[in-house]
Amino acid sequence: IPGMKLENETWIVKEFVLVGFSNLPDLKATLFTLFLLMYLITLSGNITIITIIYLDHTLHTPMYCFLGVLSLSETCYTLVTIPNMLVHLLMENHVISIPSCRTQMFFFLGLGCSHCFLLTLMGYDRYVAICHPLRYAVIMSPSVCLYLGSLVFCSGFLVAVIETCLIFSSSFCHNNQVEHFFCDIAPVLKLSCTPSAAKALTIFFFSVIVVLASFLLILLSYAFIVAAIVRIPSAAGRRKAFSTCVSHLTVVIVHFGCASIIYLRPKSGSNPDQDRMVAVFYTVVTPLLNPVVYTLRNKEVRIALKRTLGRKLRTQND
Repeated sequence: IPGMKLENETWIVKEFVLVGFSNLPDLKATLFTLFLLMYLITLSGNITIITIIYLDHTLHTPMYCFLGVLSLSETCYTLVTIPNMLVHLLMENHVISIPSCRTQMFFFLGLGCSHCFLLTLMGYDRYVAICHPLRYAVIMSPSVCLYLGSLVFCSGFLVAVIETCLIFSSSFCHNNQVEHFFCDIAPVLKLSCTPSAAKALTIFFFSVIVVLASFLLILLSYAFIVAAIVRIPSAAGRRKAFSTCVSHLTVVIVHFGCASIIYLRPKSGSNPDQDRMVAVFYTVVTPLLNPVVYTLRNKEVRIALKRTLGRKLRTQND
């Protein structure tokens, strides 16, 4: 059997085959064009946000520094899955080696977990800005922001190390077909030779901590924010305070909604085709949504973009 080796009368998997969209052969060209277009828009949008924040000194605040880091994280996040998916849409060979699968899963989980923690940190930043405006500069000082940002990514990749080691701690046998277009937790874990309830429970426990705990902390931040906004006497003041949170809240709802559907449900409720559709949403559509939301809905970013483009045009004319 290709990609498998017979050991002690058991077929041991030596490489995986990503099923991907093989059940939709007539749509491969259309899907490739659509996903490539969305990917290019996502990349250009995130690079634009990072460039604007870097060039415009009025955006050198914790809120926009975190947004720049989020855009950079999203860029890396899409690089882990989308290029490989596009290649597989063009080729008949969907084979991926186990070390490559392990590496892809590690970076996907590390960046995904870090994304959850970073959105939580951005919620805390909005809480401090609205509920403690006079102490904001002290609480969110550059050194504190650097420490919190480092903690976000260290924590995210620590979870990724633990989960990846658990999943790849045993051999894979009987079947080498991964019912997905990348190496995600559930479809790979299903191929393990020694299914372990303890292992599955541990992975689920970490998923709950990352997704549910992060979301609850964000909700707590917004509970305090809403209480503070209600006490603002003027309607204009309330609108201005809430407008700084709308973009973040939109991204939070979409990101945590998709993550909950995939990672916070019983194993019996899984359906490979539905999982792939949801995965397309959180690996392709959600990263596209972030730059769109933060550029179209954020007044300061729009103004900074116009200012940067205006300076560039004036330089070219001179």
